Amino acid sequence: MRTFLFLFIIILLGACKPAESGSESSTASSLPEVYIRTPELVADRYNVAFLIMDGVYNTELTAPYDIFQHTIFRDSIKAMNTFMVANTKDPITSFEGIRLLPDFNYLTDDLPKIDILVVPSAEHHLDTDLQDTAMINFVKRVDQEAMFMTSHCDGAFVLAKAGLLDEVVSTTFPSDIESYRKMFPKLDVRENVIFVHDGKYITSAGGARSFDAALYLCEFLYGKKVADSLAKGLVIDWDLESINYIAN
Repeated sequence: MRTFLFLFIIILLGACKPAESGSESSTASSLPEVYIRTPELVADRYNVAFLIMDGVYNTELTAPYDIFQHTIFRDSIKAMNTFMVANTKDPITSFEGIRLLPDFNYLTDDLPKIDILVVPSAEHHLDTDLQDTAMINFVKRVDQEAMFMTSHCDGAFVLAKAGLLDEVVSTTFPSDIESYRKMFPKLDVRENVIFVHDGKYITSAGGARSFDAALYLCEFLYGKKVADSLAKGLVIDWDLESINYIAN
């Protein structure tokens, strides 16, 4: 009995011992492999990537994600594959405290071609996130081939920092318009609009109006009937003509 107890204590201590440097826990992700997956990307769909990081705001992520993901339930359209990308595969914690698992690490993974990039707002998009050179360079690379580059709320700061909005009209979160203009004085910034579509760039005021910008893109791609159907499925009153927006 004493021998069994001694062996049990040794095993328990070994299990509780912190991982040494260079062990599996110091790899790109410390998650058990069962939690790491590569999403199924169906052929002949638009690939829609959501760029997330710690402090991402729930609404600017989930609103367009809901709209775009629901396209797979509509017939006779080129639907959307939706997935999240980050600089890690470890959990990302949203500003409101929800933990999210990225599908791809844009620093290390072989990513699929991204047709639409969505940049939701995050807590530090006006300061430290803009100093993340790797993230900004990733956005620049995606822009070279993407059909649409979209942002919600302060996500516009990321697109602007990448130099993508220099020649187009854009907007951002209403309370941050002044900061946006001060940081990027050469931009053509509009206020009192829900979203702006100029070329392949769509920037929105964010918040719950992120639904509007996402539905607009669906109406642009698929037509009013499909957009109305997507809105109805999420119990959203959708009427593009009633919205104050700019489309160039």
